[in-house]
Amino acid sequence: MSRDKILAAARQNKPAPVPLPEIPAFAWPAEDLLASFSAALEKSGGKANLVKAGTPIAPAVKALYPEAQRIVNYVDGDTAVNEQLVQDPAAIDVVVLKGQLGVAENAAIWLTDWDCANRVLPFLTQHLVLVIDKDTLVGNMHHAYAVMGQQNPAYGVFIAGPSKTADIEQSLVIGAHGPRSMQVFLIER
Repeated sequence: MSRDKILAAARQNKPAPVPLPEIPAFAWPAEDLLASFSAALEKSGGKANLVKAGTPIAPAVKALYPEAQRIVNYVDGDTAVNEQLVQDPAAIDVVVLKGQLGVAENAAIWLTDWDCANRVLPFLTQHLVLVIDKDTLVGNMHHAYAVMGQQNPAYGVFIAGPSKTADIEQSLVIGAHGPRSMQVFLIER
């Protein structure tokens, strides 16, 4: 059978098109966003902090981590960032980064290459501090993907809490292979 005959037979036996299924709205109550986000973050080993717009983050970070000597803060406009530290992220005690949005159902925060000078910063630091606008909270991953679809970063990652692992005996260890703690500052406008 020739190629043309096979293709013609396939075209004749094509099934009738069916409409795509309706995708539900996956609604999330707007009044529960902050409470849900905070509860999910705490459950994953992190902590949420609500702060007023214009409040500098650096003093709060220093109060949370008084022993930290190597702090890299990309939120408060810290232009004196030690480039050597950025080149060696494992030597950093605390990294402060701005996230794009937060997801209430799992406390995941979306970071892009616009937010990180070095992609490994949120993974190799001892303590991670993320800052997001409270208004950017969305209910679930469906809503997050809708927002992300309007962006075009070269790199992006969701981060939900400090690193953790559970061994075969079901023993949870926080900070096993990455940040030992994670604080999230939600800016209230």
